[in-house]
Amino acid sequence: MLTNKNNQVKHTVFCIFFLIFSIGLKAEDGHRLWLRASATSPVIVQCARHSATLDIAVNELKKGWQGRPGETVILKLVKDKQLKNDGFRLSATEIQANSETGILYGVYELLRRQQTGEPVRNELINPSYNLRLLNHWDNLNGTIERGYAGYSIFWHGEDSLAVSDRDKKLWAEYARANASVGINGSVLNNVNASPKMLTSEILQRAKAIADVLRPYGIKTFLAVNFASPQVIGGLETADPLDPEVKKWWYDKAKEIYSLIPDFGGFLVKANSEGQPGPQNFGRTHADGANMMADVLLPYGGIVMWRAFVYDPSDEDRAKQAYNEFMPFDGQFRENVIIQVKNGPIDFQPREPFSPLFGAMKHTAVMPELQITQEYLGQSTHLVFLSTMWEEFLQSDTWQEGEGSTVARCTDGSIFDQKYSAIAGVANIGLDANWCGHHFAQANWYAFGRLAWDNSLSSAQIADEWLKLTFKPEKQFSPIDWNLIFLLPVKQMMLESHEATVNYMMPLGLHHIFAANHHYGPGPWWAPKDWRKDWTPPYYHQAGDDGIGFDRTANGSNAVSQYHEPLTTQLGNLQTCPEAYLLWFHHLPWDYNMKSGRTLWDELCYHYDEGVQQVRQFQKIWDKAERFVDAERFSAVQKKLREQSLNAGEWKDACLLYFQQFSKMPVPYELERPVNNLETLMEKDRRMLHRGPTN
Repeated sequence: MLTNKNNQVKHTVFCIFFLIFSIGLKAEDGHRLWLRASATSPVIVQCARHSATLDIAVNELKKGWQGRPGETVILKLVKDKQLKNDGFRLSATEIQANSETGILYGVYELLRRQQTGEPVRNELINPSYNLRLLNHWDNLNGTIERGYAGYSIFWHGEDSLAVSDRDKKLWAEYARANASVGINGSVLNNVNASPKMLTSEILQRAKAIADVLRPYGIKTFLAVNFASPQVIGGLETADPLDPEVKKWWYDKAKEIYSLIPDFGGFLVKANSEGQPGPQNFGRTHADGANMMADVLLPYGGIVMWRAFVYDPSDEDRAKQAYNEFMPFDGQFRENVIIQVKNGPIDFQPREPFSPLFGAMKHTAVMPELQITQEYLGQSTHLVFLSTMWEEFLQSDTWQEGEGSTVARCTDGSIFDQKYSAIAGVANIGLDANWCGHHFAQANWYAFGRLAWDNSLSSAQIADEWLKLTFKPEKQFSPIDWNLIFLLPVKQMMLESHEATVNYMMPLGLHHIFAANHHYGPGPWWAPKDWRKDWTPPYYHQAGDDGIGFDRTANGSNAVSQYHEPLTTQLGNLQTCPEAYLLWFHHLPWDYNMKSGRTLWDELCYHYDEGVQQVRQFQKIWDKAERFVDAERFSAVQKKLREQSLNAGEWKDACLLYFQQFSKMPVPYELERPVNNLETLMEKDRRMLHRGPTN
């Protein structure tokens, strides 16, 4: 009898262990991203050549094939003048390209269409941009500036430069994910670059990273500190016109290319937020960028020179990048690209496009987007950024007449330029799901897809990502899955950015975050020892007379930097889009809006709508529970709860603060504030400092 009991105990323990082990095997932490498909039928792949890249392409087809069983697929390198370097011709049974990476991209395109049910036609497919890069704001100590998904996948500290098998495996997974959406470049480190980045020891680790990324078609780039010749080179100056400085950079470039033969080039943040640059030595941006471009030219490298510059002056910050760079249009070398943030301020929830787009007609200009959600709820809020980027890319600059969209002004369609490029500030870290929020993966995916094809709709991108990422392994009714999961969740994604704008900064309000952490509301934040253009009151200008920043001809005249008819349209209250109203106009609280409401009431309605939208997102997600694995469902559910609480805090903080000036009641049909302003201000004061903006 005792023996039987012992056997029962052993059996019970074994069952519990097996159950835990099984759950562990099936646990879904999101690490596989959108790359989940496994072959459902065999395929024969014919490829006349072998290489690391072509072997990856062949293996991907065999691992993920979902077409007709036993089909033969031909991968063929050709010389086709209609194809760009990374372009390809696609059919159901053949992929042709001029380059091995083109073959790889064609394979991923074919597999994606099989998995999402899109038709596979005979098509010629070229990318919109030559260079499609991720900018990693990763520091050598392993931290990530404005990173919300853990520590760096590249750097673990200056004393931890040895490369492990775990490192290589992770880098290969990262490279595969990038290649699957057409990303072909990675800047490995923070634009606030440490000069130590160019030391020989650290370049050895950069070489190891480049070796892993290369077979996936990804070039390695580095952000560099302009003062490096002084700091690590021992020179007395970093003057770009000094012969010794030029020689130092020539020698450094030679060293880098000896380690990384396909090195892409430098990203430079100069004379911005304390970073050194050519102006420290009485030189211009063109002097600095051209010196570096000359150094890289023999190797085919480029310089991406950031236009994120502004001085602590009385000049409207929104005007400063344009004022500083336009005088040098046409003076930059051919292998210099000016990297411009999408808006004239700093990755705000909504901004008009930077007027530099299209205005610089004789200089290559590339958009810089932010995938990491510094100002958009970070890794807590579900915000699908594709709709914001689509709005930006399709904005008409009018620089060459109607249809001169930002996309066409930057992708080579309008201006003759050797290089076209687009960059996204990465949201990737060591978290198991890479991005901190399962839905933040969609922004990495969306950036890659729009970088490859800047005409894609956000609806298509969301549809693809959901099918690739959440298609259930169980057999559900297709009708149920579509009606209860796919369509509602896709609509939630498409509405999420507008909802966030509503509960944070509607009607053109901007930069009213708490200054230290850029997460919660802080319209009151104005320490006396801070630069005024780092404080929210500088931007919202709220007072008894109204709210908004006057950028018309009667104010800062920032509207004059836009091409007609935009200058007139934005400067006229009757034609300025209400989405940008308070960006360009300072208006009284009782200003009559198109809805018939006062400006104050309209603000209240927008804030309330944003809160209600997020609460609706919670309902949509809860209904979808049976179509999602338990781990990811629970993780997203918790994030949505916190987002809903945060949205309420945003609404209450902003309305209670602005109400001190409007002296008008919140419309009685709307939900009343449930937080006290003093409590929210104290909560903000307790938040830890997370570093300067980038």
